[in-house]
Amino acid sequence: MRACISSLLLAAVAGSQLISAAPIAAVSGGVGLVGRDDGIVVDYVPASVDWNKVDWSQVNWSAVNWDAVNWQSVFSSRDTIPSSSETTYSSTQDQLGSAAVISAPAANSTPELSNAPESSAAPEPKPVVPEPSPVVPEPSPVVPEPSPVVPEPSPVVPEPSPVAPEPSSSSEKPSPVASEAQPPAPTTTSKPEYTSSSPPPKPEPSTSAAPDPQPPANSGGSLWGLTYSPYNIDGSCPDLATVSSQLKKVAQVTGNIRLYSTDCSQLRLAVQAVKNNNLGLTIHPGIWISDGASRMQSDLDEFVSVVKQYGSDIINGLSVGNEDLSKGTSESTLIGYINQVRSRLQAEGLGHIPIYATEQDAHFTSSLANVCDLVQVNIYSIFDSIFTSIDASVKSVIQRADNIRNNVAGGKPVRFGETGWSAAGNTGPSPLSLANQIAYAQKFKCAAASAGYEYFYFEAKNSQWKQGAAASEQNFGIFSADFVPKFDFGLLNYC
Repeated sequence: MRACISSLLLAAVAGSQLISAAPIAAVSGGVGLVGRDDGIVVDYVPASVDWNKVDWSQVNWSAVNWDAVNWQSVFSSRDTIPSSSETTYSSTQDQLGSAAVISAPAANSTPELSNAPESSAAPEPKPVVPEPSPVVPEPSPVVPEPSPVVPEPSPVVPEPSPVAPEPSSSSEKPSPVASEAQPPAPTTTSKPEYTSSSPPPKPEPSTSAAPDPQPPANSGGSLWGLTYSPYNIDGSCPDLATVSSQLKKVAQVTGNIRLYSTDCSQLRLAVQAVKNNNLGLTIHPGIWISDGASRMQSDLDEFVSVVKQYGSDIINGLSVGNEDLSKGTSESTLIGYINQVRSRLQAEGLGHIPIYATEQDAHFTSSLANVCDLVQVNIYSIFDSIFTSIDASVKSVIQRADNIRNNVAGGKPVRFGETGWSAAGNTGPSPLSLANQIAYAQKFKCAAASAGYEYFYFEAKNSQWKQGAAASEQNFGIFSADFVPKFDFGLLNYC
């Protein structure tokens, strides 16, 4: 017998859809499709069915005789339908990869399906099969598209913040050591007014981009050296506990400190703090000459006294004055002071200690260099009339040091006595901020080490003790005035 197919027969055959509109002969033996008067039913479905490829929208669901489905054979291991001369279907494939859903035999209408067997044949036993398991879902006319593959998210590496956070203003102030008797501030001398605000005539910085500095070889700690002025915020002299506390922090950043004077017993306190706490710092003292010969002599006497008492093992050099030529002192007077100090040290058996002047690079001459054991110059780009970038500012000071090395020093070592960047105030076009202070310190440190320069970075702590000075002059420190770090010094360890 034959059943007429009035709707489409759909199936996935080896990755393609099988659409059949031709009559399909009854097939006996329960293989694949089985013809009956009430339609053609499914005998089995291969296990490898690709349900996603069935065009469910073409199925005439109302004509399906679900009671005739042989559920025990669904998803059987059979993968092919035996060939039969009575079976005809249109397909370019030989495998039936999905259930065939057949319409009722009526040509113009869909008759009510019946489960009754033909009268001339023994009734086909209806299998006792439980309702289909949820494993075999009832076909839905809408086939969900396969879920898209969601790529694994790329790890997001946070970029380092270019500006270190502002440090907390709170810090624990060390208690003074009661047993240490501290000398009072001298009444006949004035504190040295260390300034970096008097710009010498300098060449304009190069506007070309500075090359990225290479990691310097054996560059040591974060900074080669720091200038250190120990005065309290109100301008009074510190005690040993204060100097010790501060130098313990300084020793974590550098191995060298520069002092400008011996007043307030600062050299004596610094030597005691270093030796008592094994800080490993080398001290580069100075004597103040800006207030005349009497002050120079007082500072020199104190220097000799300290070295004789504590030794010269952590003393490395002595600077005679600081930027005195730019303050009006004549070069001949300065040279006279240098020769006087050298004679005194030789007479005291301290002639091995290097002696030198510290001047702005624009004022350092070959004549002055001839009487110095090394050439120490203060160089700033923060006062330049043109600013293009921090890189260009760093390149400018290195070029100016190169000029001293090549044309003034006469083969003697050249060292930066001061350089730095203020975090506040105004000196002209150079933008003063904490972010630029950090950038300058990091880039200068790398460039100086790469070029072979020792240096003292200006300065350890903010100079609020310089009462009445410009904000730019008071904010060069890498520590606040109460000695709280202004940024993470670990940022200075990379080039």
